[in-house]
Amino acid sequence: MQRPTYAWPGLSLAALLLLLPLAVTAQTPPRPGGDKGRIRVEVNLVSVIASVLDKNNRPAPDLPKEAFELYEEGVRQKIAVFESETQQPLDLALMIDSSLSTTKELATESEAAAHFIRQVVRPGDRLAVFEFADTVTQLTEFSADVPLLQSAVRRIEPGAGTGLYDAVYLGAQALGKRAPGRRRVLVLVTDAGETTSHADFDTARRAALRTEALMYSIVIRPVRSEGGRNTAGEHALETITETTGGAVYYPDSMAELDEIFDRIDRELRTQYRLGYYPEPRPPEKSFRRIEVRMKGADGNRGYTVRFRKGYFTAAAIE
Repeated sequence: MQRPTYAWPGLSLAALLLLLPLAVTAQTPPRPGGDKGRIRVEVNLVSVIASVLDKNNRPAPDLPKEAFELYEEGVRQKIAVFESETQQPLDLALMIDSSLSTTKELATESEAAAHFIRQVVRPGDRLAVFEFADTVTQLTEFSADVPLLQSAVRRIEPGAGTGLYDAVYLGAQALGKRAPGRRRVLVLVTDAGETTSHADFDTARRAALRTEALMYSIVIRPVRSEGGRNTAGEHALETITETTGGAVYYPDSMAELDEIFDRIDRELRTQYRLGYYPEPRPPEKSFRRIEVRMKGADGNRGYTVRFRKGYFTAAAIE
């Protein structure tokens, strides 16, 4: 049976505009004398998932609302929603690089991924398995069937090139089709060697931001020395991952993969959810920078907080 493979559509201007995350809009009643059917941007709740790590780089649970400060464009915001351990279920896209450069480690990667699937998928969560080389292929639908998902990662076949940006873009696109009110997580296991993508860096970055996907990247380096490999893909992956509030891991050996997957799983179970209504009202068609700070320099000096760095507002439509 032929597996579904994502095709890369031609990008029109309209399609490019869809790469920008749109805030929720509402149709306002027509005013006497005009503006009938006018659609305006409403100020809606902005949700931010924050991962807080202690000085030993371990998740820090049970922090109070008062430990956090939220800013948009440098202006402090009132925290309207706070969950100290978010109960939002997970939608995860697990992307496994099957290019020729990863063939030697593919079996180990697959077993580590199977272990991760068994740990991370809990009631209410859904995970889909993808492989990417020259093309991006979805091996399973989003599912809670752990044996089915594990079987999929164990049957991944080697390919040729590496469509790294395509993997980020298409993985985010698949997550974006999922129901709202769920955390969207993109996990990549790759050597970060970009060679064959149709998408470029900015298209991939915007797609991840648009869907509010939290990205974790595990980079398998075939050559440890930077002088012996092309690091451009690694640096690009670091930038995209940091923008989403996720993390990049560089295992020194394949034996570390299980430990890294365990760290990702623990972090996903101890994340904070902060929500606010932007004040002042944000301009249309703009990128808004977000910052989460730990309040109180003395009491919280040892903490590190990660969060997505911003969002795009929508435009009013006549």
